[in-house]
Amino acid sequence: MKWLNILIKYRLPLGIILLGLAIYTHTQAGFWPAFALYLIAIILVVGHFLFGPMRLIQTHMEAGDIEGSKKVVASIWFPGLLIKPVRSVYYTIKGNLAMVDQDYDGAEKLMKKSLSLGGGSLTKQSEGPNKLQLGMLSMQKGNIKEAESYIRQAIRAGLPDNENNAAAYLQLCSIMMNKREFRAAKEYFRKAKGFKPTTPQIVDQIKQIEKYIGRMPG
Repeated sequence: MKWLNILIKYRLPLGIILLGLAIYTHTQAGFWPAFALYLIAIILVVGHFLFGPMRLIQTHMEAGDIEGSKKVVASIWFPGLLIKPVRSVYYTIKGNLAMVDQDYDGAEKLMKKSLSLGGGSLTKQSEGPNKLQLGMLSMQKGNIKEAESYIRQAIRAGLPDNENNAAAYLQLCSIMMNKREFRAAKEYFRKAKGFKPTTPQIVDQIKQIEKYIGRMPG
């Protein structure tokens, strides 16, 4: 809804303007004529600091506009004021942006910070993807044991779509191949394919593994 995005984008300056009008009306005509203006202004200003512009960030990220996402993230001056579930999503998004910039240490800290907040439906929704990201970061660092633990936790927590599930099982497949547990590797590969992912990177990874997985024993 475009109107909602516009409202979220200009919520703070609009709230400040309405607050100024409320104060002026109060001085000229008394409190009650200004009451509605006070109420709307407070809702807009408080809403900005408690809920933030998460919808705008997600819209930019879904469109692949990384720079736009970074600008909106930078507009959140006091993340500590965000309510806990929204703060968790905020740190998840910052972690994803850090990964885009290949700041893997920063991404890991942000993902762990998001997980540490716990509780709430939004936080629960981000738990699986966060742990999957942490697992992939551990893979890049060569910490296979930690990577496997995070990825299994991600699957148990629940992943939001076929692409994430396929990525998780492909990572487990790779881990099992490195451990020479070929039967398990084949099973995880079968599960990954079963999700029928369409992301080019994941599809390419499936094609690469498919070339030699059939020749594995087990």
